[in-house]
Amino acid sequence: MRSSLPQRRSRRTVLVAVAAATMVALTACGSDSDSDAEAASSDSETSSSSAFPATVATKFGDVTIEKKPERVVALGWSDAETALALGVQPVGASDWLAFGGEGVGPWAEGKYTEAPQIIGTLEPEYEKIAALKPDLILDVKSSGDQERYDTLSKIAPTVGIPEGADAYLTPWADQTTMIATALGEKEKGEQIVADIDAEYQKYADENPEFAGKTITVGSKTSEGYGAYVSGTGRVNFAEKLGFKNNPTVEEQREAGSFSVSVSSENLKMLDADLVTMAPIGIEATDISEDPLFQAVPAVKAGHSVVIDDKNISSAFATESPLSISYALENVVPLWKAALAK
Repeated sequence: MRSSLPQRRSRRTVLVAVAAATMVALTACGSDSDSDAEAASSDSETSSSSAFPATVATKFGDVTIEKKPERVVALGWSDAETALALGVQPVGASDWLAFGGEGVGPWAEGKYTEAPQIIGTLEPEYEKIAALKPDLILDVKSSGDQERYDTLSKIAPTVGIPEGADAYLTPWADQTTMIATALGEKEKGEQIVADIDAEYQKYADENPEFAGKTITVGSKTSEGYGAYVSGTGRVNFAEKLGFKNNPTVEEQREAGSFSVSVSSENLKMLDADLVTMAPIGIEATDISEDPLFQAVPAVKAGHSVVIDDKNISSAFATESPLSISYALENVVPLWKAALAK
């Protein structure tokens, strides 16, 4: 018994020593981890600070943002979703597609910790915007109206549409790059653009039958039919996948136009290898069951899609860094099936 006591004490001593050494090691690791986290945070803040002053070229001239914005109001089409994709939550935003709530689609759900103040679209309430005390206003995909810009820029530095862009025709990649620069997230914006371009390419490669096919992308409202021109989000989406916009529609476009009106008597101008339509403020059956629409050769042959799901239609129309993946996942299979008929 006595001979075993020193062994027990020795083993206990070793265990205590090991435990102590382990605690020291863990403490050291914890300290290193904390230091690394603090260093990373400091580097992030330094990187963000070094991005300012930031200058963004627009139709209205260069706009300089002196320091990182803390209160952003996003007014342009999908400007808010673009800011959210970059990790910035606008305090005010316009709800162009009447989503309600936070003013963004389901693909952007959970991006806000606090809902923004919803601002009017075509006629924003300037007093409401001023009350939010913004230090940056985004109006990158908008009408490009001089008076609108002048009024907004009196409230805060305003990033409007890019030079050479028409009303609501700012390409999503330019929109992302401009907003990223204004927010001090240029590298993140570049990565988002690269990732989305890669995703488009993936879908294009998986669907080689799209390449070179003509497409009509249109909609119908209570006022009648219309077809979108190149440069608009919906057509950009199709062209990135290899389609060519209906040449007859392109011939009818006017400078600065967003779409071409199509009379019921002239619906055959919608004819293309693929016809895609979406209802706006009406039922999808008002399109699909219209005898004149059914008489369009492509429709008659089954090469048409009437998007009757609001989320899919909205994602297709929104063309934001957050909605494009959703649209690709849901629209491409519809097109593939229609062309295969």
